[in-house]
Amino acid sequence: MAEALIRTTDLVKEYLVGEQTVAALRGVSVVVEKGEFVAVMGPSGSGKSTFMNLIGCLDSPTRGDYTLAGENISSLSGDALAAIRSKRIGFVFQQFNLLPRTSALDNVELPLLYGGVPAAERHERAKKRLAEVGLADRMDHNPAQLSGGQQQRVAIARALANNPVLILADEPTGALDSRTSVEVMALLQKLNRDGMTVVMVTHEQDIAAFARRNIHFRDGLVVDDHPVRKVNHAEAMLREAAGPAKVD
Repeated sequence: MAEALIRTTDLVKEYLVGEQTVAALRGVSVVVEKGEFVAVMGPSGSGKSTFMNLIGCLDSPTRGDYTLAGENISSLSGDALAAIRSKRIGFVFQQFNLLPRTSALDNVELPLLYGGVPAAERHERAKKRLAEVGLADRMDHNPAQLSGGQQQRVAIARALANNPVLILADEPTGALDSRTSVEVMALLQKLNRDGMTVVMVTHEQDIAAFARRNIHFRDGLVVDDHPVRKVNHAEAMLREAAGPAKVD
């Protein structure tokens, strides 16, 4: 059997708060195969964000193992984790995190610049990624000249710039209206159909329904893990959207 892309085994994360040890994760074992689209859900304090930080190499576990594409990275140094983040993982955030006075093209080129990619190559790769998210005609626009949905598409293009094996999306539609959320989720679905593995944190059930699998956390544990029943969630969201909204 092929090695899973993500495998966590008895993952524990503890924090010292004053003199008290608080367990954010209490032994989480999860397998995500290459090509899956997974939504991670749970109430505030459930451990879902801690789990995302660990699989995104933004933090290290207190105990337990985490392997990414067959490599155990549970005890790597901060520099080694940073190298994995830059080469293997693309991040998409709720607030887009774009440089405000920089063009869409330059924003997408940024991780390639940090990665030492030559100027001509990073320029072509950034243009290709922007075209893939439908922004070939907006490359020279800065974020203030783009709608929220277009800004999130720039952020997705930036996440794809380094050809990652995994996209981690943290509340990717949290700053968008319902109609624009559908467009962003449709784009993530397309990327997944093309082979990209996507793990997304969301608190919205209608957004989680766009994934193929939902994992629910509570009190630092996985309490439910099930495939998503296939219905037309996009149409349902659009029907519920209050009032007309401009399509990006």
